[in-house]
Amino acid sequence: MALETPPATQERDHTRAALAELLLALADDEFVTGYANSEWTGIAPILEEDIAFSSLAQDELGHARLFYELLAELRGGAVSPDEIAYDRPPEGFRNAQLAERPRGDWAYSVSRQFLYDTADYVRLECLLGSRYTPLAQAAASVIREERYHLLHAHTWLARLAAGDTARERQHAAFTALWPDALGLFEPLPGEAALVESGIQPAPSAALCQRWLEQIEPMLRQLGLPWPFAQRAAGWEPLLAPHYGGRAGRHSREFAQLYDTITSVRRLEPGAQW
Repeated sequence: MALETPPATQERDHTRAALAELLLALADDEFVTGYANSEWTGIAPILEEDIAFSSLAQDELGHARLFYELLAELRGGAVSPDEIAYDRPPEGFRNAQLAERPRGDWAYSVSRQFLYDTADYVRLECLLGSRYTPLAQAAASVIREERYHLLHAHTWLARLAAGDTARERQHAAFTALWPDALGLFEPLPGEAALVESGIQPAPSAALCQRWLEQIEPMLRQLGLPWPFAQRAAGWEPLLAPHYGGRAGRHSREFAQLYDTITSVRRLEPGAQW
């Protein structure tokens, strides 16, 4: 039976708090990724990619807005989506560290976008079955645009792999990005309650395995780094993931990005999205 209202009336308080953390993580991933993508506007290798990455950035920011709105509703309208997005300190953000790294070169950004978009798609597919109806509806809305993001990421990944110099940079990018990418599936506080209630139909560990199973054939075919060993339980990482983002611990680079993200809000308090 679907949950038509926020779970405060049907679930214990810790489940409600865990749902808030989930919405914040979803929103912050999209929010910070959107700003990261916007940095290519005007300097992408070709004009078409100026337009494409700007469009990707707009999509991600729009998705973030949707999840912030759900969180504002969950909190009873006590705060606005703009206040949630812009008025928190850096440690209040729950994005994975993958989103906050410096732009790097084109191969780095394309590789990061591939890892992020494929992981995000797996997460959204799971949330389509959420028993929290507003979240399931939001996932259905967002995933329609994410299909185009996947097509863009797959196309550029194969294109870069076809050239020697680009391939070398791509190889270096994946080597650097894997620990951050695994951090996308860092379990949230209260995840057990979310899974038990059906708000998040599968745990993060299971979603990570689904993601790896889906991307492994393409990465192997392109000869890109694959730092995993196959075990009976699935793919086991041969490196440590970079966790901490879901608990508000961020990289040094995030401080500069945070200043950029919040600059307009500081200059014009009360400015709206």
